[in-house]
Amino acid sequence: MKRRLPELRTFVALDSFLLYNDAMAKQREFKSNNNVVYSCKYHVVFCPKYRRKVLVNGVDERLKAIIQQVVDETQSEVLELEVMPDHVHLLCEVDPQLGIHKFVKRVKGRSSRLLRQEFPRLKSSLPTLWTHSYFVSTVGGAPLATIKQYIENQRTV
Repeated sequence: MKRRLPELRTFVALDSFLLYNDAMAKQREFKSNNNVVYSCKYHVVFCPKYRRKVLVNGVDERLKAIIQQVVDETQSEVLELEVMPDHVHLLCEVDPQLGIHKFVKRVKGRSSRLLRQEFPRLKSSLPTLWTHSYFVSTVGGAPLATIKQYIENQRTV
Protein backbone atom coordinates (compact mmCIF):
# COMPACT_ATOMS: atom_id res chain seq x y z
CA MET A 1 0.00 0.00 0.00
CA LYS A 2 1.51 3.30 -1.11
CA ARG A 3 1.35 6.38 1.07
CA ARG A 4 0.54 9.64 -0.60
CA LEU A 5 2.34 12.78 0.45
CA PRO A 6 0.15 15.67 1.49
CA GLU A 7 -0.45 18.18 -1.29
CA LEU A 8 1.40 20.96 0.54
CA ARG A 9 4.66 18.98 0.71
CA THR A 10 4.40 18.12 -2.96
CA PHE A 11 4.24 21.80 -3.90
CA VAL A 12 7.13 22.67 -1.59
CA ALA A 13 9.25 19.91 -3.07
CA LEU A 14 8.28 20.99 -6.58
CA ASP A 15 9.06 24.62 -5.77
CA SER A 16 12.52 23.65 -4.41
CA PHE A 17 13.15 21.56 -7.51
CA LEU A 18 12.28 24.46 -9.80
CA LEU A 19 14.50 26.85 -7.82
CA TYR A 20 17.36 24.35 -8.00
CA ASN A 21 16.89 23.85 -11.75
CA ASP A 22 16.66 27.61 -12.30
CA ALA A 23 19.96 28.15 -10.48
CA MET A 24 21.62 25.31 -12.43
CA ALA A 25 20.38 26.71 -15.74
CA LYS A 26 22.02 30.05 -14.95
CA GLN A 27 25.36 28.30 -14.32
CA ARG A 28 25.19 26.08 -17.42
CA GLU A 29 25.90 27.15 -20.93
CA PHE A 30 23.86 25.50 -23.64
CA LYS A 31 24.73 24.95 -27.28
CA SER A 32 22.37 24.41 -30.16
CA ASN A 33 22.30 23.12 -33.68
CA ASN A 34 19.35 23.45 -36.04
CA ASN A 35 17.15 21.06 -34.06
CA VAL A 36 18.47 20.59 -30.53
CA VAL A 37 19.52 22.74 -27.58
CA TYR A 38 21.97 20.70 -25.51
CA SER A 39 24.66 20.48 -22.87
CA CYS A 40 26.27 17.04 -23.27
CA LYS A 41 29.67 16.85 -21.60
CA TYR A 42 31.61 13.59 -21.43
CA HIS A 43 34.76 12.33 -19.73
CA VAL A 44 36.44 9.86 -22.11
CA VAL A 45 39.49 7.69 -21.39
CA PHE A 46 41.15 5.41 -23.94
CA CYS A 47 44.45 3.50 -24.06
CA PRO A 48 46.97 2.22 -26.58
CA LYS A 49 46.98 -1.52 -27.26
CA TYR A 50 48.53 -3.48 -24.36
CA ARG A 51 48.66 -0.17 -22.43
CA ARG A 52 52.09 0.47 -23.93
CA LYS A 53 53.72 3.81 -23.13
CA VAL A 54 53.96 5.02 -26.74
CA LEU A 55 52.33 8.47 -26.46
CA VAL A 56 55.66 10.26 -25.96
CA ASN A 57 58.37 12.03 -28.01
CA GLY A 58 56.11 14.14 -30.21
CA VAL A 59 53.32 11.58 -30.57
CA ASP A 60 51.42 13.28 -27.75
CA GLU A 61 51.55 16.72 -29.38
CA ARG A 62 50.51 15.34 -32.77
CA LEU A 63 47.66 13.43 -31.12
CA LYS A 64 46.39 16.68 -29.57
CA ALA A 65 46.43 18.33 -33.01
CA ILE A 66 44.52 15.43 -34.59
CA ILE A 67 41.91 15.50 -31.83
CA GLN A 68 41.50 19.24 -32.40
CA GLN A 69 40.94 18.62 -36.14
CA VAL A 70 38.14 16.14 -35.39
CA VAL A 71 36.64 18.53 -32.84
CA ASP A 72 36.59 21.36 -35.39
CA GLU A 73 34.98 19.16 -38.05
CA THR A 74 32.23 17.92 -35.74
CA GLN A 75 31.53 21.29 -34.07
CA SER A 76 32.37 19.72 -30.73
CA GLU A 77 34.45 21.29 -27.97
CA VAL A 78 37.42 20.08 -25.94
CA LEU A 79 37.12 21.36 -22.38
CA GLU A 80 40.23 19.57 -21.12
CA LEU A 81 42.73 17.18 -22.69
CA GLU A 82 45.59 15.31 -21.05
CA VAL A 83 47.75 12.83 -22.95
CA MET A 84 49.63 10.47 -20.67
CA PRO A 85 52.27 7.99 -21.95
CA ASP A 86 49.79 5.09 -21.71
CA HIS A 87 46.31 6.67 -21.87
CA VAL A 88 44.32 9.76 -22.85
CA HIS A 89 41.83 11.76 -20.74
CA LEU A 90 39.42 13.87 -22.75
CA LEU A 91 36.69 16.12 -21.36
CA CYS A 92 34.52 17.17 -24.27
CA GLU A 93 31.11 18.44 -25.30
CA VAL A 94 29.58 16.61 -28.25
CA ASP A 95 26.40 17.22 -30.23
CA PRO A 96 23.88 14.52 -29.23
CA GLN A 97 22.91 14.00 -32.88
CA LEU A 98 26.52 13.02 -33.64
CA GLY A 99 26.81 10.95 -30.48
CA ILE A 100 29.80 10.22 -28.29
CA HIS A 101 30.37 6.81 -29.90
CA LYS A 102 30.84 8.27 -33.38
CA PHE A 103 33.02 11.06 -32.02
CA VAL A 104 35.37 8.64 -30.20
CA LYS A 105 35.40 6.34 -33.23
CA ARG A 106 36.53 9.23 -35.45
CA VAL A 107 39.20 10.37 -32.99
CA LYS A 108 40.63 6.89 -32.52
CA GLY A 109 40.37 5.91 -36.19
CA ARG A 110 41.96 9.03 -37.63
CA SER A 111 44.64 9.30 -34.96
CA SER A 112 45.60 5.64 -35.39
CA ARG A 113 45.95 5.97 -39.15
CA LEU A 114 47.84 9.28 -39.12
CA LEU A 115 50.11 8.55 -36.15
CA ARG A 116 51.12 5.16 -37.54
CA GLN A 117 51.93 6.81 -40.90
CA GLU A 118 53.95 9.62 -39.32
CA PHE A 119 55.70 7.57 -36.60
CA PRO A 120 56.86 4.24 -38.10
CA ARG A 121 57.97 2.91 -34.69
CA LEU A 122 54.27 2.66 -33.76
CA LYS A 123 53.69 0.27 -36.67
CA SER A 124 56.54 -1.98 -35.64
CA SER A 125 55.70 -2.09 -31.92
CA LEU A 126 51.89 -2.49 -32.07
CA PRO A 127 49.47 -4.36 -34.34
CA THR A 128 46.96 -1.51 -33.87
CA LEU A 129 47.39 1.74 -31.96
CA TRP A 130 44.26 1.71 -29.79
CA THR A 131 42.32 -0.94 -27.91
CA HIS A 132 38.75 -1.50 -29.10
CA SER A 133 37.32 -0.30 -25.78
CA TYR A 134 37.12 3.05 -24.02
CA PHE A 135 35.60 4.55 -20.90
CA VAL A 136 32.94 7.27 -21.13
CA SER A 137 30.97 8.99 -18.41
CA THR A 138 28.58 11.91 -18.53
CA VAL A 139 29.62 14.85 -16.42
CA GLY A 140 26.16 16.07 -15.44
CA GLY A 141 26.42 15.49 -11.69
CA ALA A 142 29.94 16.66 -10.94
CA PRO A 143 31.04 20.28 -11.29
CA LEU A 144 33.17 20.81 -14.39
CA ALA A 145 35.93 22.42 -12.32
CA THR A 146 36.29 19.19 -10.33
CA ILE A 147 36.60 17.05 -13.47
CA LYS A 148 39.08 19.50 -15.04
CA GLN A 149 41.19 19.45 -11.87
CA TYR A 150 41.12 15.63 -11.83
CA ILE A 151 42.34 15.45 -15.43
CA GLU A 152 45.08 18.04 -14.83
CA ASN A 153 46.24 16.16 -11.71
CA GLN A 154 46.66 12.92 -13.68
CA ARG A 155 50.02 14.22 -14.91
CA THR A 156 51.44 14.13 -11.36
CA VAL A 157 50.03 10.74 -10.32
